[in-house]
Order: sequence, then C-alpha cells, then structure tokens
Amino acid sequence: MNLGIKVCALVGAAFFLQAQPPPQAQIADVSMVWGRAPHNAFTDLARYHERWYCAFREGTDHNSSDGAVRVLTSADARVWQPAALLTAEGAGLRDPKLSVTPRGQLLLNAVAVYREPSGARHQSLVWYSSDAREWDGPVAVGDPNLWLWRVTWHGNQAYSVGYSTQGAPSIRLYAGAEGSRFTVHAGDLFAGGEPNEASLLFSPDGTALCLLRTGGANPASRLGRARAPYRGWSWTNLNVFLGGPNLIRLPDGRLVAGGRMTTGNPRTALAWLDLEAGTLTEFLALPSGGDTGYPGLVYHDGLLYVSYYSSHEGRAMIYLAKVKLPPPGAAPRPKAYR
Repeated sequence: MNLGIKVCALVGAAFFLQAQPPPQAQIADVSMVWGRAPHNAFTDLARYHERWYCAFREGTDHNSSDGAVRVLTSADARVWQPAALLTAEGAGLRDPKLSVTPRGQLLLNAVAVYREPSGARHQSLVWYSSDAREWDGPVAVGDPNLWLWRVTWHGNQAYSVGYSTQGAPSIRLYAGAEGSRFTVHAGDLFAGGEPNEASLLFSPDGTALCLLRTGGANPASRLGRARAPYRGWSWTNLNVFLGGPNLIRLPDGRLVAGGRMTTGNPRTALAWLDLEAGTLTEFLALPSGGDTGYPGLVYHDGLLYVSYYSSHEGRAMIYLAKVKLPPPGAAPRPKAYR
C-alpha cells in the first residue's frame, strides 16, 4: 500500500469512528410481573439478602380508598412470588417504599389514607421485617397530614421529606433512628410551587441531594442541595416535570433519575442528572403509557433494574425492566457540589 492510500485509509477510519453515534442505553429485558388487582401501581424495588423484593399498591382504581400493599419476592428477578399483603384498619395504603436499615432489617414505609377520618386524613406508617413475609407494625411516624414519601438512610440515621396534605403546601425534613417515630429536623425547606413528592440521596462527602416534584401553575422538578446538618437548602429549577421521582448513584458516580414524564405522551422515563449544569436529560423511555410511573431503581451486576407500573396494555400493571447503560464517557458525569 502506497503512502497516499495509507493516508486515505487512516482518514476514512477516523471519519468512520467520529461518525458513529455515542453508545445509548438499551433495554435488555422487560416483563409484566403482576396484574392480578384491578389497579396495580406505585412501585419500589430492593435487593435484600440476595433476593429481589418489589412493593406496590393494589386497589380498585388510581384513587380508590381500598389500597393495600403487595410485596413480591424473586431469586432471579424473573419468577416472582407473593410474600406479603399489608393493610391498615379503616384506611387505604399508598406509595410503599423499601429500604434496608443499619441493623439489616427491611423497612417498608407507606401512608394511610383514612376513609372516615375523625382527625387526621393521612398518617405515615412503617413496618419492619427480616424476611418480607412477617412484618412488625404498622408504627406511625412523623406528624399527621405530613406525607413522608421515601425513607433514605445516611449512617445510622433515617431521613425523609414529608409534604403537607392540609393547609398551605410545604415540605419538612424528618429524621429518626431505627425504631423511632421520626421528628422534624428542618421545616419549610422550599417556598412556593406546591412541593410534594421527593427523593433524597447522600453524596460520598455527605452532601444531601433532593429531587423534588412541584405543582402549581408551572409544575417542574427542583434539585435541592444541603450540607450537614441539612437545615439550609439551595434549589435549582430543572425545568422538567418528573412525577414520582426516584434517584440513584451508579458505581461510577453518575446520577440517574426515574419517574413519569408528561411532555408529549405520558411515559416512565430515565434521565441523567448533571449537578454542575443543573439539568435533567431524558435518555430512555420504557414501554409505558397512560397511567404510569413511580419507578424503583436498583443497580446490580452491570444492569439497572427498574420496577414501574403502566396501563399501556389495557390497565395498570407492574413491570420490571433491565437496562444496560452506556459507559461513563457517553453520558454526563456529575461533579462535586461546591
């Protein structure tokens, strides 16, 4: 091969490499795992003692007063079996979330919506278990009519953002140890915009991140940041609406958010959260539509596992997707909060 041909070949190879689109996230597998109730929704996912656990609400419809919490378990995230069905006397249950306590128990938190309230309309509850079949509880936590949406552990302390369901919209940060009732750690975290559902994540340096859904005239997600002791918060408008938000840090440090997006057709979507730019960028829409969202997120053995619900096949049912993510260079990597 003469020099001219060699140069042309090298240029052609370089152009070919540059012209290739960056690697994209791919759905490795997706399946419907539960649909026995008329309406199955509002999921969360956990890996505990080498098994998978998925919790969600069963009810007659999206807003019915007969909600119960179903817990499924699986050894391989393919074949699922019922583990428990939790109910509350005189109330429907909503939005179950799973976490593992510092002592190695499984904690499930949800809210009770009382059908004939004599006082409070809502009360946040927790249960504890070592096998997801027998549960101790429920135990009331937080304050009446303050909806503690998701519990996140940092060290030996549990944190949860609770939002008001009566009176003026507001959110508070609750904290508590295992077995405690959780007390207000910081009040009035966010002003305006009807704040409600929130997911917390703690950075390796201890910085707290809060992915918050807000309503009102201009609904959008907000990113909150605070250093210990987590009483002073700064907020960034992400200008993207994400319902039922969840947030996870990958082993390489990238941040993935999941939830319901409503621009165009409603869908359950995954997005990169870039801390430095203050942006939320959708990178994958899961098979979904209609009444959908509220994902659970777990990263395991090189795949992102996502539980969610959707009515795109006729009625609201529970799905599990396994997602292969692109390598770090193909997506935003968050930088330290300063």
